[in-house]
Amino acid sequence: MENKKFTVTDDLLASKSQRLLNFIIDVLIIYIIAISIVATINIIGDTTNSYGASNWIKSLSLIENLFFGLIILFFYYLFTEMYFSRTFAKYFTKTIVIRVDGSKPNTKNFMIRTVSRLNPIDPFSFLGKTERGLHDTLSATYVVKKHEFVAKKKMFSVEYGNKKR
Repeated sequence: MENKKFTVTDDLLASKSQRLLNFIIDVLIIYIIAISIVATINIIGDTTNSYGASNWIKSLSLIENLFFGLIILFFYYLFTEMYFSRTFAKYFTKTIVIRVDGSKPNTKNFMIRTVSRLNPIDPFSFLGKTERGLHDTLSATYVVKKHEFVAKKKMFSVEYGNKKR
């Protein structure tokens, strides 16, 4: 009996509208995290009468603020995807990050995926015909519709007698 391997097909890929919604929600969450950090620093400064950190935050230039945002973006995407294979936005849109064989990406995949997002061209990489962006292609990952993926993988396992991977 031939032992076939599961592979991601186009019908499983998240749509461009799902990907856009993921992007918008995640950017809003990152913005909220940044505001929360700044507010916390200011509250701590006010309560302790120690204004060094809050004065430093207020004096950041545009470039420094951008760098601060990129650091938050990096850790947000890295930790949420590495531990859950999805960001909070992907929970909302019912999508998940996987590899071509349906397995969970490894740390290297997630690092490449996250670093690729720091490229300013990355958000525009979805303007082509494909549903995969630059960070998907470089990291060899796919964002798929979770429920359809689970159903198709289960059907594949039954049909070909493979154990879940």
